[in-house]
Amino acid sequence: MKKLLIFFLPAILLGCDSPAYRNPLDVAFGDPFILHAADGKFYMYGTSGDIRGFRVCVSDDLVTWQKGDVVYDGNASAWGTDCFWAPEVYERDGRYYLFFSANWRHNPNGDLETFRIGVAVADSPSGPFSDLYDRPVFDPGYPVIDANVLWDDDGRVYLYYSRCCYKHPVESELSVWARDKGLFDEIEESWVYGVEMKPDFSGVIGEPVALLTPPQSASDPQTGWESRSVTAGEVNRRWTEGSYAFKENGTYYMMYSANFYGGQHYAVGYATAGSPLGPFVKSSDNPVLEKNADKGGEVTGTGHNMVLKLPGGGMYCVYHGRTAPTGDARMVFIDPMEVTEDGRLKVFGPTTSPQPVPVWTKGL
Repeated sequence: MKKLLIFFLPAILLGCDSPAYRNPLDVAFGDPFILHAADGKFYMYGTSGDIRGFRVCVSDDLVTWQKGDVVYDGNASAWGTDCFWAPEVYERDGRYYLFFSANWRHNPNGDLETFRIGVAVADSPSGPFSDLYDRPVFDPGYPVIDANVLWDDDGRVYLYYSRCCYKHPVESELSVWARDKGLFDEIEESWVYGVEMKPDFSGVIGEPVALLTPPQSASDPQTGWESRSVTAGEVNRRWTEGSYAFKENGTYYMMYSANFYGGQHYAVGYATAGSPLGPFVKSSDNPVLEKNADKGGEVTGTGHNMVLKLPGGGMYCVYHGRTAPTGDARMVFIDPMEVTEDGRLKVFGPTTSPQPVPVWTKGL
């Protein structure tokens, strides 16, 4: 989500014995999403601040990326006005579908945020994408961002999204604490919802279900890491956003980001469930990805990830982060991850040291 300037930095290293790369990559995207297309190439989409819409970067090896053209022109949007964020592209039956969030021009109440989820379609992962409908997928009655889509084994389609913090104050033990400390009068929260979506993406089936929310009790083991932006006096909001759902060994995993997306505390946790609409239970291992600047590293603001599964079994966490050299720009990182035999999810990052170039079995 959110605005970002695009620029590129050299990041590729050649090891003495085998090819290697070093994070961050040479792509300045927020909210990165990678599609491994039928042509064998990798297509990366993300939030950028130099255009109103989305561009694509293309790679043969996940390391060397060529800056591509604009694939979705927000100036021609059938319903969105600005703040085009968090694109995700999926291939279905030979066509490519781009899900994204943007401010809706329909704004009878003069709200500052009118975000909704839209979908556009193209015949190629390189675009151009055109709006599938002249409206958002659906209107939940509140601003929403960060679309993520899951096709389940039975063919049903599920849409996940984050309700924005805007105009969503929530009373909790943390909000009481913040008032008593004189930090903030109220704490606004964003929550992750899920809902079944019609196969043609024209609307939803049933009512959205709140799947993940910030912890309400101070004794909850998740409260500490999910509330750092509040307890540090940074901002009066707690985020649960940037969700990414996938299924592994019969279990549904949902990764999510918490804390202020523009700050150093942005971090990733995960939850598991036995069905696509939960209930989801957060892991006691959270967070599984966070800054390392306080541990001798140089990375902060790690978040809004997706999971890239490669033919042959490799699994990678793709996310954005910041470093001291790159400043406020959000840069793309790719680090290995795994789901262990006992069902625990692990991300081996953030890294900035040389890493082996990802390998996979082509043609599978």
